[in-house]
Amino acid sequence: MTGEVVASIVAAGIWAYLLLFRGGFWREMPRRSPDHTPDPWPEVVAVIPARNEADVVGAAMGALLGQEYPGRFTAVLVDDDSNDGTAEAARKAAAENPAHRLEVVRNAHLPEGWTGKLWAVNHGLQEAARLAPNAKYVLLTDADIWHEPTSLRQLVRRAEAGGLKMVSLMARLKTETLAERALIPAYIFFFQKLYPFSWVNDPEHRMAGAAGGCMLVERAALDAIGGIAAIRNRLIDDCALGQAIKAQGPVWLGLADRVISLRGYPRWSDAWMLIARSAFTQLGFNTLMLLVAVSSMLATYLLPPLLTIFGHGMAQPVGAAAWLMMIVAYQPTLRYYVRSPLWALALPLVASFYTAATIDSAWRYWRGRGGAWKGRLQAQAAATDTTTESV
Repeated sequence: MTGEVVASIVAAGIWAYLLLFRGGFWREMPRRSPDHTPDPWPEVVAVIPARNEADVVGAAMGALLGQEYPGRFTAVLVDDDSNDGTAEAARKAAAENPAHRLEVVRNAHLPEGWTGKLWAVNHGLQEAARLAPNAKYVLLTDADIWHEPTSLRQLVRRAEAGGLKMVSLMARLKTETLAERALIPAYIFFFQKLYPFSWVNDPEHRMAGAAGGCMLVERAALDAIGGIAAIRNRLIDDCALGQAIKAQGPVWLGLADRVISLRGYPRWSDAWMLIARSAFTQLGFNTLMLLVAVSSMLATYLLPPLLTIFGHGMAQPVGAAAWLMMIVAYQPTLRYYVRSPLWALALPLVASFYTAATIDSAWRYWRGRGGAWKGRLQAQAAATDTTTESV
């Protein structure tokens, strides 16, 4: 058996496993919330961290404050040391949408051992406890997320019907420019592969995860884990929170239909930074894991087309079968983003882009530039704190 044949069998085996035994991650589509009407509707308070979001926060807060929610709903926006008029834009939106109350507070100085976003969330939770002490749920959402009018009602329905400790939706991301159309569907596809939603939603499975743009959390469960301080140094905070909350009870993660990110990644460099900011963090700042991840990406996405085009003998049809499985697996994600099925042919090139950005993520970390977000470099501090805690 030649090396080419062995390589083709490996590639086909990988895709057979992904299609059949990885929780059906590739088949995910938005799901309707249960037909359940709580009586009474529980009180909810939202906490929104915002740092230099003046261009989108008005639309996001207008949609949030316009929620058609039958119960009491209050929102707290934490202005995290913005210098672009974020707070003013939020207050203007509140004045134009008085159905629900918005409180805007200024964040305190960032202490050592916290990431900027989580420190802002922590401040917001403290203010939320004062404004809405009886709220059953906390909605953690971002200042660039647009919620359709029934969003909160649907989230609460699902949580109440299933006795869930957390309900999270992966917001629909923009796909307007060429870079976004090429790269963003793959971003969701890779996330689903890493955190299969059916496994996350299975109370008996150890897999946990969440999408930070939209997380409805039971306040009692959040208090039980020690509040947001339990994950204060985590850069990938949504999945860390999902893992902590799942230890308290069942959680649910799904794709959003009309919960939309207003923040686009119009240039190739924007998408590159989306990956490079946190990819090495996802790998635990571990060089060996980086080598494994790069090798896996190349074997999974590059081997099939290379063997199909350049292979010999049995390696060519087996490689073609692996490529066909890849194309089939990507189709539901392309349908979700209303993209042509032919975009699946570009997935090997897109995966190569992601792989290169992952390598750059490690390089940035080694140079002391890791975890850059809104002018802050946080990866080194997070890695140090994680190491200290583990000792």
